[in-house]
Amino acid sequence: MTIRVGAAVAIMTSMLFVWPAESGVKVTATPSSLRQGDAGALIVTGVPDAKLIEGSVGDRPLIFFPYADGYAALIGVDLAAPTGSATWRVGWVDGAGNPRKAVGTIKIKSRKFPVQKLSLPGNLVDLDRVTEQRADREAAQLNTLYGMSSGERLWRGHFTRPVASTGPGEGFGARRIINGKARSPHSGLDYAAPTGTLVVAANRGRVALVGDFFFGGRTVALDHGQGLYTLYMHLDRVQVAEGTLVERGETIGAVGSTGRATGPHLHWGAQLRRARVDPAGLLALPLRD
Repeated sequence: MTIRVGAAVAIMTSMLFVWPAESGVKVTATPSSLRQGDAGALIVTGVPDAKLIEGSVGDRPLIFFPYADGYAALIGVDLAAPTGSATWRVGWVDGAGNPRKAVGTIKIKSRKFPVQKLSLPGNLVDLDRVTEQRADREAAQLNTLYGMSSGERLWRGHFTRPVASTGPGEGFGARRIINGKARSPHSGLDYAAPTGTLVVAANRGRVALVGDFFFGGRTVALDHGQGLYTLYMHLDRVQVAEGTLVERGETIGAVGSTGRATGPHLHWGAQLRRARVDPAGLLALPLRD
């Protein structure tokens, strides 16, 4: 299950209730506290003979995969999640064919995002009708992609930074004011780097899309499986083709300033079953297989 929430999330409690009572079953949220835009995991142990395991957070499904001596599912909290409590549920069928379940709650708290004020040429902000239609088509194309979820998990082990940069990525969730007008929040991290700096895949995945977009410029989207995508924008050049399976650290392109950009940098985004998550959270995931 993925949390697609819209403001902030924090798992304030890992007190889990199993019904019917099942000795040895443990469900753990990690990290124990999640904020708006974070990624985490729900780990279930003590169910060695489970024939089927599924779950949800709110009305969003979880997709579990075998992990260590149990199962795990990624949790994604959208950067605009509403505050309050969300119920998570895990259900499984034990070795004897009996249905079991565990229930808990996640408290969602707000997260403060920076405000960025930018100045851009008017033709990149106040779009003419033809350009606006193009941008709408490209946004719809990405939205359709994010709605697709393969059952196969392609990523393995830790995620890596996609570019060598002198500083950390900046700007996730920033409320942007461009030429004095409020715009949509920034849903990725920006890494400043010279044009031509190599960009690598953050983890194993399949190249789901290669495009040249009005806003994002030359763009690569990687499908890591089970509804997790990473996005690499403003590339100077692309070195992979759609359908190619790439490994973590494999070169997929180079930093540029294509599309709507004020200078050379990489925009790195992540979506987990339509939840816009901070890619930095993928770097900190505790899952290591």
